Amino acid sequence: MKIANRMENLSPSVTMAITALARELKAQGKDILSFSAGEPDFNTPEVIKQAAIQAIIDGHTKYTAVEGITQTKQAIINKLKRDHNLEYNLDNIIISNGAKHSLFNLFQVLIEKGDEVIIPAPYWVTYPEQVKYSDGTPVIIETDDSNDFKITAEQLKNAITDKTKILLLNTPSNPSGAVYRKEELEELAKVLEGTDIIVLSDEMYEKIMYDGKKFTAVAEISKDMYKRTVTINGLSKAVAMTGWRFGYLATPNVELVKNMTKLQGQVTSNVNSITQYAAIPALKGEADETMEIMRKEFEKRRNVAVKSFNDIKGLTCFNPDGAFYLFINIQGVTSDSMKFCADLLEEKGVALVPGLAFGTEGYVRFSFATDLETIEEGIKRIKDFVENK
Repeated sequence: MKIANRMENLSPSVTMAITALARELKAQGKDILSFSAGEPDFNTPEVIKQAAIQAIIDGHTKYTAVEGITQTKQAIINKLKRDHNLEYNLDNIIISNGAKHSLFNLFQVLIEKGDEVIIPAPYWVTYPEQVKYSDGTPVIIETDDSNDFKITAEQLKNAITDKTKILLLNTPSNPSGAVYRKEELEELAKVLEGTDIIVLSDEMYEKIMYDGKKFTAVAEISKDMYKRTVTINGLSKAVAMTGWRFGYLATPNVELVKNMTKLQGQVTSNVNSITQYAAIPALKGEADETMEIMRKEFEKRRNVAVKSFNDIKGLTCFNPDGAFYLFINIQGVTSDSMKFCADLLEEKGVALVPGLAFGTEGYVRFSFATDLETIEEGIKRIKDFVENK
């Protein structure tokens, strides 16, 4: 059997691989602490679970429209209006099986061979892989902790060519937790004026913000940015619905949604009907109190972890404004993040993700989406590991 050549361009997810390895080692009875998964340790809020149960009781267990049921799409429209004063209609929205699915559909519909997609690094591991699978070319703009892991208008200007099709922004960022301020987005927007470049804005972590800072949606920057921005979001992180698989895309471009629906109709069809009904109370804000409890706990963990890492000689830790990750500079110890993570897992039973997986060598990602006691024990082991190097 010959496997299709396109699979040679696709690399397996390093984060998934490390999470699976940590799980396997734990199952073997080894003392493993994993900080590799991008998944909240909280349970899905009760109001959402009850909505799912009610959907089953009411018999909402049939196929739905490929792009999603009207009630859920309307809840998305209302959410975007309420949170960001953005206006969308039903034909501007498509619901997919998680944000990853939304991304895949978008790239498949938009990208042709030779098209370039600008991606700031560090980036979520999936971005360049999906671009390459779609016959596009990832164009990476490098950042580091000296510029808070954010690209500048000058960097963007220098990266644009006549082949540039998409600029991909992720704010708050996975893996760095960096958040673009309104003024920074305005500067990027100026560079894009007069071009046909599409902005793909992944805003999955928008509800997980710290220190009272406000999140700014990319599409709300200006009329020009609204027209060119495709927003991707979901409920996995904010309301602990990772396994429910709910993502959505919003764009004023009706033709884009129509073609994504055509593709989705031939691949997966609709998202699980129960999930769509369960999403409605979350989108309406009925789980906001529970979300705030989660956010405050994440902030407490972040504060403890950042201070603890910065107290370890050889490590420096950027203080993120959002998400639930720390992107730690290990260059005072080594620049080889793969070896650092492999040795740490073997010697101390602590699983981190190497920065190389995110396109930025010399760093490691630490997820604080776990309880404080585990975080403190994990950092203690990391400290012992580093001090013995």
